[in-house]
Amino acid sequence: MQKLERRDTYTPTDASQVRGNCDLVIKHGRCDQVLQSLKTLSNNSDVNQHQHTDGLNVNVYVLHQDGTPLMPCTPAKARHLLKQKKAKVVSRKPFTIQLLWNSEKNTQPIKLGIDSGYNKIGFSATMDKRELISGEVKLRDNISKLIAERAMYRRKKRNKLWYRPARFLNRKKNKDWLAPSIKHKLDSHIRLVEKIKKLLPITETIIEIANFDIQKIKNPDIEDKQYQQGEQLGFWNVREYVLYRDNHTCQHCFGKKKDSILEVHHINGKSEGATDRPEELMTVCKTCHEEHHAGIDIIPKKEIKQFKAETFMTSIRWKLVNSLGCNHTYGYITKSRRIELKLPKSHVNDAFVIAGGTIQERCRPFVAKQMRRNNRCLQLNRKGFKPSIRRQHYSLQPNDIVKYNDKEYCVKGVHCKGQCVIILDSIKNISVTTKKIELIVYGKGMELLYWLKPMVSLGGVV
Repeated sequence: MQKLERRDTYTPTDASQVRGNCDLVIKHGRCDQVLQSLKTLSNNSDVNQHQHTDGLNVNVYVLHQDGTPLMPCTPAKARHLLKQKKAKVVSRKPFTIQLLWNSEKNTQPIKLGIDSGYNKIGFSATMDKRELISGEVKLRDNISKLIAERAMYRRKKRNKLWYRPARFLNRKKNKDWLAPSIKHKLDSHIRLVEKIKKLLPITETIIEIANFDIQKIKNPDIEDKQYQQGEQLGFWNVREYVLYRDNHTCQHCFGKKKDSILEVHHINGKSEGATDRPEELMTVCKTCHEEHHAGIDIIPKKEIKQFKAETFMTSIRWKLVNSLGCNHTYGYITKSRRIELKLPKSHVNDAFVIAGGTIQERCRPFVAKQMRRNNRCLQLNRKGFKPSIRRQHYSLQPNDIVKYNDKEYCVKGVHCKGQCVIILDSIKNISVTTKKIELIVYGKGMELLYWLKPMVSLGGVV
C-alpha cells in the first residue's frame, strides 16, 4: 500500500494543469524543502511526475506490410504491437519490426549525413526535433592480406598443372578499375547508405568529400614547376637518392664502426605496411644492418606519415557521390559548424552536423562491425601445433545470436568438435551443448550494435 504524504492540501505551481496555488508554504518559496523532506514521492495526481529519461533515446525501426520503411517508434510501442500480434520481428541488428496490417504510410522529411573516411564512417539521420539513428562503422583493413593469401594458394594450385595456359597475359583492366582494398571501402559506404534507407524513409542524403594535394601537404611552399620536379630529380633510382640525402653516412653508428659498405634499410617492415618511399628508407652500414637482423643491435623505428587515407578519398570522391546520387559537402564547412555547436571531434558528431543537426535530441549511437561472410579457415593453430583436424565448418560461428533458456546470447566460439558452444554472459563465459541452443540470426556482414561507452552529445557527456 502506498504511503500518503503528510500534507496533501495544495496543488503545486509547477503542475501544467493549473496556473495558481493557495498554499502558504509554496507561496513563501519553501516548496523544495517540503518535497525533499518527504520519504516517498508525491502521490498527488496534480503533480507532474518525473520521467526516467536518463541516457540517450533508443528507437525501434518499423517497416510497412509491404516492406517500405516507416517512422520509428519507442521500444514500449513495439512491445505492445508484438504482444497484440500486430507486428513481427524481422531483424535484431538493429531491432526492426514489420507491421502485419495495411497501415497508412505517413512519414516526415529525414536527412541523412555521412562522414566518409578511410578507417571509419560516421552516419546520422535527423529530423526537425530529434535524431533517429547515428553511429560509426569500422572498415576492414585486411583485404590486401587476404588477396595476397588467395593469390599464393592459386599460384600453387596452377603450378601443379604445367600444361595450363597462362591467364595473366591476356587480361585487361576496366576503365573504372579500383584496387580490391579501395573498392571494398567504396562498397562499404554504398552498402551503409542502402542499409539505412531500408530502415528509415530518407528524403535527402549528404556526404562529406575532400580533395587533397599530397605534394602540398609534404611541402607547403611548393609551386609552379616544382610539382613536376620531384625530390628524386636527377637520380637513377631511389637508392642513389637516399645515399646522397644521408651524405653516404650510416645513420645508426655515424661511421663509428668504420664499415665502408653502405646499404639502404627500411625503417619499418613490409608487414607493417612499409613502401619504397624515400621517407621510409635510411642509409646504414653493412655491420649495423647485419646486427639489426640478428637481433644484436636493433635499429629503432619511427612513425612515418602515411597518405593512404588522403589518396583514397581523392580517388573515390566523385564515384561515391555519383553512385549514391546525393548532395555533397566539404570538411571545412563541417568543422566550422561543429565548433559553433561546441561539439567534440568525432565521426558521429561530424555526421550529425552534416545532416543539419543543431539542437535535436540525440539518440544512442550504434557501432557497426563488419564480419567476413566466407571464412576459409577451418581452425586456428594454438601453441604451434594443430590440436585436432577439422574437416568441415561448424554451423555456429562467432558473433551469431542464439537463444538459451529463453534468453539471447552472443556466440564466442565452438569446441569439443562442434558439440559445445561458448556463449557470452554478462559476468562469465558459458559452455553449453548445441542441443540446447536455438539459432536466431547469423552474425555476418555489417552489424549495427549499440555502444557500451558514453557518447558525447550537445549537453556534454550523457
